[in-house]
Amino acid sequence: EVQLVESGGGLVQPGGSLRLSCAASGFTFSTYGMGWFRQAPGKEREFVATINWSSSRTYYADLVKGRFTISRDNAKNTVYLQMNSLKPEDTAVYYCGRSDGGTYYYSRSYDYWGQGTQVTVSS
Repeated sequence: EVQLVESGGGLVQPGGSLRLSCAASGFTFSTYGMGWFRQAPGKEREFVATINWSSSRTYYADLVKGRFTISRDNAKNTVYLQMNSLKPEDTAVYYCGRSDGGTYYYSRSYDYWGQGTQVTVSS
């Protein structure tokens, strides 16, 4: 079975950094694009970043561009999200998803999801 398990979330002060990890299993990880989405209470799930199978292309939401970096290690079946210069508005549950090949910024284009990891940015 396909499994995606996020880790690395926590409480951090504004301006701080966190590195999220998503460990994948149950499929050939190196052939799939992967993405990160986030969801704050009472809000819709929103696109954060995505990376293709070979790491040759990455795309970011405007709100995180320049602060966040998505990467992957196919030998470890893991995708990462390095988050720097964190802001209170980054507070959300962050989810890792497996791309189904559709439009990358739509959540419906990801066919499997992890359970999420909480990121809280507060002083």
